[in-house]
Amino acid sequence: MSAVLPTLLAAVGTFVVTNLDDIVVLTALFATSGRGGPGRYQIVAGQYLGIFALVAVSVAAALGLLVVPERWIGLLGLVPIGLGIRGLISPWRSRGSEERGGSYTAPVKGLLGVAGVTIANGADNVSVYTPLFRQAGPSGVAVYVVVFALGVAVWCGAGVLLAGRGRVIALLDRIGHWLVPAVFIVIGAAIVATSGLVTA
Repeated sequence: MSAVLPTLLAAVGTFVVTNLDDIVVLTALFATSGRGGPGRYQIVAGQYLGIFALVAVSVAAALGLLVVPERWIGLLGLVPIGLGIRGLISPWRSRGSEERGGSYTAPVKGLLGVAGVTIANGADNVSVYTPLFRQAGPSGVAVYVVVFALGVAVWCGAGVLLAGRGRVIALLDRIGHWLVPAVFIVIGAAIVATSGLVTA
């Protein structure tokens, strides 16, 4: 048990630090659920699919089976940027409907859309996970996988709670048609900016 504890603590710390921004994304996604966005089960399943796709890539990289140039990971930032732009221009295409809460098109739809945003938002985490997995070995990686699985459940629960707050719903009713897409554009821009792609 004493040998597992350091790995367990490292896994918890790694998940929290590398996925803090996912709370914002999940809150935005859960807030659009039932308003043209993905269903709750699609958000949860998409988050799991995205996180474990990142883990699989990191394991492959740790085994030397895959080389991921960090600066090209920035290209994935174009995914949330594109989704955000689509969400911003959708109200202009449907000028016949009133521009108020519930009338806008959510930037993400379906399980694969959620998974795509999750992968794009966490793509830079591969550079963090890879050396940790290489050092941890098979049993250590198993601990990381279990912790990450539990972490996703906690994060989804937090997203549901935050999205269900009266103030969040009221905010979405007033300015959700541009606020949620703007969040995705900012996240995508941050991914591109911090990846080194712009200076490549």
